[in-house]
Parts: sequence; structure tokens; C-alpha cells
Amino acid sequence: MKPGPGAPVRIGTVPVGGGAPLVLIAGPCVIEDEALVLDTARALRGIAERLGVPLVFKSSYDKANRSSVGSFRGPGLRRGLEILGRVRDEVGVPVLSDVHTPGEAAAAGAVLDCLQVPAFLCRQTDLLVAAGRTGKPVNVKKGQFMAPEDMAQAVDKVRAGGDGGVLLTERGTTFGYRYLVVDFQGLVRLRALGAPVVFDATHSVQQPGAGCGVSAGDRAMAAPLARAAAAVGVDALFTEVHPDPDRARCDGPNSVALADLEAVLRPVLAVDRARRQAP
Repeated sequence: MKPGPGAPVRIGTVPVGGGAPLVLIAGPCVIEDEALVLDTARALRGIAERLGVPLVFKSSYDKANRSSVGSFRGPGLRRGLEILGRVRDEVGVPVLSDVHTPGEAAAAGAVLDCLQVPAFLCRQTDLLVAAGRTGKPVNVKKGQFMAPEDMAQAVDKVRAGGDGGVLLTERGTTFGYRYLVVDFQGLVRLRALGAPVVFDATHSVQQPGAGCGVSAGDRAMAAPLARAAAAVGVDALFTEVHPDPDRARCDGPNSVALADLEAVLRPVLAVDRARRQAP
């Protein structure tokens, strides 16, 4: 199955796909507090500028799909959007966050540059249509239970709502209990659906529910998976980043430490350049 070039989708001022440079989507899993988010966004912008890679900042205002009812979820829709609006306006980068219900979509679309539909919700018709109706691009994460080709229906649902554009994210497939694997042919098959393809390096190394009520993971595996995805060919790399992952309130075990991110990205970008220059 030969991948087509697809058309670029614009997240704020950043084009994704259609031959545009590889984009970095990064940030803490969840908004823990305003200072941490703003400081991390500024640090990420500095790294992105040094490496010459376009940046979209990601952090969730509400984690509605945690393993435990007692898990930290974030500040919620109103306060979370206020913080993300500050990131967009003061740091000067586009912002992306998750939406979980159709009722959130309009408010989120008024602030965010891209709405994200979590993997477990990728078949929810009303949510996908409502996200598309905002006119903003929608990044749909492929469910851990979905074949790549089946994501064509998700693309159609978003496009039924509007024409802001659709991106598809690979984040691993369930393999037995608590483990995910990445089938790299899936990146090629997703691209054949006509949407830019994102690889989520950090959720792909998650071990859902394996941490006694929270998700475990192995962040050391994120870098090799990111390099492999760059070799196959993706339009954006998604990675959760935290200044101190061991103290993160969500997805710390699979988040890349902010201090390590530049070293992780340099070989990924080198692989991406080599692939693009290959005859």
C-alpha cells in the first residue's frame, strides 16, 4: 500500500503533512498548575527553535479516562482553557488539548488551535462530529483496539462536521493485558486514508493500569520507537514531556524528561531528514 502525500492541515500557523517539516507536539500530560505549564512551554519553544522544528504545545485540562476514580484530572475546562490561552498568547505557540464530550467542543474550539479526541473515544460519533463542527483541526488518536484501516470512519465523521482538517495518531495496539505494541505498517496504512499521520512515542510505551491504579510505562523505549517512526515516515511526533517525570501527576513513567528531550529529538530529526532526502 503506497502512502499518498496527503494535504497539509494547519494547526494555528503550523502546517502538518503535505511535505511540510516534521512537527513536534509536546507538553505535560495534564495541566498541573499554571506556572509549570508556562515554564515548560517556554522551555519547549527554546528547544524547538534550536532544533528548527515547528512546535504545537499539548496539555490536557481534564483527564477523564484515568484508571482510578481518585486520579488527578486537571483544573477542568474553564480554568484549563484560560491557561492554554495564556500559552498561545504569551509563548506564541499553537495549543492542543483533549475533548471528551460533545458539549465541550464549542468552548474548546474557541481557544484551542487543535482539538484532540482520545483513543478510547475514537468511535464516538457525536464527539467526532462536534469536534469537526468547530472548524478547527481534529487530531484523532487511533484506539488501541482499532485496525488502521478502520479509522477511515473516524475521518468521515469529523469531516461530516466541518472542514478544519483531520490528523490521525498511532499510539500502539493492545497486546495481551497491560501491554501495547506498535505495528509500524500501521503508519503507512493510516497515511493511505488521506490524513497527516502523527506518532505518539510516549503513550506507545504506556502500560495501562499496571501501576496499582495508575498507568505504568517505560520512557526509555520512547526514543527508539520515535526513531523507527521517523524512518517509516510521519508528519508529526507526539511526546509527553515533564520537568520531573517521577513527580508528574499523570503519565510520569512514560513521559520524557524535559532535560532529555533535545537529545531524544536530534537523532529523530536526523532520521527524518535522511528519509526525506532518499531517492
